[in-house]
Amino acid sequence: MYLTEVNDNKTINDFHKPPFKIYKGDPNWVSHIKQEVESVFDRKINPYFSHSEATRWVLYNDRNEPVGRVAAFINKKTAFTFEQPTGGMGFFECINDRNAAVMLFDKCRDWLMERGMKAMDGPINFGEKDRYWGLLSEGADKPAIYTMNHNPEYYRHFFEEYGFTKYYEQIVYCRSAIEPPSARLNAVAERVTRNKEYRYERIKKNQEAKYAEDFRTIYNKAWKAERSDYEEMTSKRALEIMNKMKPIIDEDTCWYVYHNDTPVGVYISIPELNEVFRYVNGNLNWLGKLKTFWYLKTKPPRTTMGIVFGIVPEFQGKGLEAGMFTELGKVIQPKKSYDRILINWIGDFNEKMIHLLVALLQVVPYKKFITYRKIF
Repeated sequence: MYLTEVNDNKTINDFHKPPFKIYKGDPNWVSHIKQEVESVFDRKINPYFSHSEATRWVLYNDRNEPVGRVAAFINKKTAFTFEQPTGGMGFFECINDRNAAVMLFDKCRDWLMERGMKAMDGPINFGEKDRYWGLLSEGADKPAIYTMNHNPEYYRHFFEEYGFTKYYEQIVYCRSAIEPPSARLNAVAERVTRNKEYRYERIKKNQEAKYAEDFRTIYNKAWKAERSDYEEMTSKRALEIMNKMKPIIDEDTCWYVYHNDTPVGVYISIPELNEVFRYVNGNLNWLGKLKTFWYLKTKPPRTTMGIVFGIVPEFQGKGLEAGMFTELGKVIQPKKSYDRILINWIGDFNEKMIHLLVALLQVVPYKKFITYRKIF
């Protein structure tokens, strides 16, 4: 076996082949979209390249067949904020061969050490944490979630035998979209909505600039308080994210809460696209786009996935979360738009949010992922 750096059209194409071999016959696997993965490694698209670096490799067997892949990267804005300088690895796929896995891990370790790193986290993304982040540890018997990893159980053995240890666990929660809200949720929401200082507002896609800026305001206050590796979001980046989501946003499932016209909370949910993307074979070429359009119109997703949920610190504990979810339910339940709600992912370090979701929304764990750390 041998490794080759991805640097031309052939190796780019080969980078996307191992999953189709590894997951053949797995009814719950849905391929990541090739074009979206490629955008992570495109210097013209991924803003992380302005301050960071990344590379990736394909592993070939003796018959020159691609049987594994991996990427390594350094976010130079956060790498040195940890106790030891820490890089990342991700997009790991590998046949069930321990030696092959070690070759892939060693390549990442060596590349990172050459650049001054003393540890690596993985599997993570070279970009936002809402996608390609964490190793699936529970829930492989359920359909793969859009932009989240789906992997065989033996991957966990590979990581842990190599010396990776759990850094934190990520939990995706689930709730029926049909069952009525709990009496407790209704009581809290009713109390909050009586306070005229607060108002709830559905997103309007034709005002993307306004809602992008409101999102940025909430993000920069709420996430800064929660994460040590927080990076401030710029107006440009917020608008880029909003414009990217705009084609798939369902206005009924995206809500903001304002205190005297100041944005203080947000919940953004999108249709679970893997219910459509399972038909496009991982490729949004012209045929894939045509299939996507067809299935969105004729067989739209029955699951909505909450991808952003945050309240600025000084307004936490006031019941605003209950108000947002109650308003959401008032809209989607009469329409019978969805069967279930997923909330993507909550770290085990965020105990307050987990308690709130379980107590008020009566959610249950749906899938679990592990972000590992390997100290060199």
